[in-house]
Amino acid sequence: MKMTFQSCVKITDEWDIVSARQLGRKISKEIGFGTVDQARITTAISELARNIFLYAGTGEICIDKVNEAGKQGLKVMAKDQGPGIIDIRKVMQDGYTTSGGLGAGLPGVKRLMDSFDIESKTDGAEKGTTITAMKWVR
Repeated sequence: MKMTFQSCVKITDEWDIVSARQLGRKISKEIGFGTVDQARITTAISELARNIFLYAGTGEICIDKVNEAGKQGLKVMAKDQGPGIIDIRKVMQDGYTTSGGLGAGLPGVKRLMDSFDIESKTDGAEKGTTITAMKWVR
């Protein structure tokens, strides 16, 4: 089943990271998330968009409202056609970094959100990474 997202931001430069954050805050506020969860969501989006910019060059962040079994939530998908992640287990370890940062990126996103899924292909015509994360209104 192909999902159509309500809103997407193409990530091509650092200003697009800001745009993706602002969109995430706007939609999370509309859904009814409190300010703490809005901050968690925008931090996760910022980290995902930054990773696209740093490691893939370009990609997109898509955000959608979700209503499942009477629960309201927000779905974030980060997608790129970059080189892919060779060792997903390694990048999911706290402290691992290839950019000189704190290494809190993807493990941090996983902690900030309620669910987190990562798929990455490193060879052939279908290179790239797709990360999907969800947050539910409490």
